[in-house]
Amino acid sequence: MLLHVPLIAQESLDKVLKKYNHEKVPYISAIELQNLQQNNKVVVLDSRELIEFKVSHIKGAILVGYDDFKLSSLPESVNKNTLLVVYCTLGVRSEVIANELIERGYRDVKNLYGGISEWKNMDYVVVDSTQTPTENIHVYSKKWGKWLTKGNPVF
Repeated sequence: MLLHVPLIAQESLDKVLKKYNHEKVPYISAIELQNLQQNNKVVVLDSRELIEFKVSHIKGAILVGYDDFKLSSLPESVNKNTLLVVYCTLGVRSEVIANELIERGYRDVKNLYGGISEWKNMDYVVVDSTQTPTENIHVYSKKWGKWLTKGNPVF
């Protein structure tokens, strides 16, 4: 998997993800997701909270939240065979939501490695609540914001 993050930061991110995640959900890289989005072969789910989503989200993503996640948040067009990619700031909360989707019978679910931070680090488009491209990236907290190397972290 090719990632943009410098090796030292990548190792630290790997350690963080190993510490908090159970690695039951396969990761997908930002590059792989970008390619899938260009071909309209994926539904992207944002597992952050509304305040984070309003500041910044991956263009086309659907907010499903974390604290109040419900399957009813998914569009009716999503079926159990739809390719779903879930993301959050780094990939911790998204693993929880992705795992829940798998437990509910969804067959093709992936977790975006490095979350919205890695997406922005790769210079991919992030938009705000008005769908305007933004450099402001809601990174949840200062602790998680250190992996954002491009853009303006917002807590």
